[in-house]
Amino acid sequence: MIDLTNKIALVTGGARDIGRAVSVRLAQQGARVALNYFDNQPDAEETIRLIEANGGKAIAVQGDMTKMTDAERFVAAAKKAFGGPVHILVNVAGGLVGRKTVAEMDEAFWDFVIGLNLKSVFLVTKATLPHMADGGAIINFASQAARDGGGPGATAYASAKAGVLNFTRGLAKELGPRRIRVNAISPGMINTTFHNTFTKPEVRQRVAASTPLGREGEAPEVADLVAYLASDNASFINGESVEINGGVFFS
Repeated sequence: MIDLTNKIALVTGGARDIGRAVSVRLAQQGARVALNYFDNQPDAEETIRLIEANGGKAIAVQGDMTKMTDAERFVAAAKKAFGGPVHILVNVAGGLVGRKTVAEMDEAFWDFVIGLNLKSVFLVTKATLPHMADGGAIINFASQAARDGGGPGATAYASAKAGVLNFTRGLAKELGPRRIRVNAISPGMINTTFHNTFTKPEVRQRVAASTPLGREGEAPEVADLVAYLASDNASFINGESVEINGGVFFS
């Protein structure tokens, strides 16, 4: 039984897909959830509606998590709404942006992808730590791409996610004295808007067929893993990257 009653959780990128599933699952387990979104207010409002329909408490805060001022404003809004301290931080925000080879990308594209996927994790974590309870939990989103380099045109994304893995490991050591556990999740092929946008249907079918379980994963399955890692049930798991890919890749 996972019990997050009265915990305060922050979820970046919490309005849709995996972020929405995470926000809803944490609320179902009793947490009060502050979710961040960048530009899709209707999705954020729908996520809040789903949470409140089940008796949960949540707020949505717009902001660009690649900017420290927005990250700090997100944390401040959570504290204003729910009090403090923060117990759970889930860094979901990120994205491929576009498929470009190194020859095709320019400096601005590289910087944008690294900022969205790696810098944002650093900034939100830094903004949260002064307000986080000892014994809390941080869950960062890496990717299978961090291990295998990603698909065609995903070098910048894979590099950023590899950075998330090592940020997670370093932070786990740094925050050990405060008993704050820091772990990463590395999803494989999950049925989300990400792959609807960037992965051809025939590629998705081929990957699903080559997966030992014979299918793609679903966002709620990832959310279940987040809830576990956020809970006291995972009290001795720290500095890990948990692969969730149906067995298609082993670290």
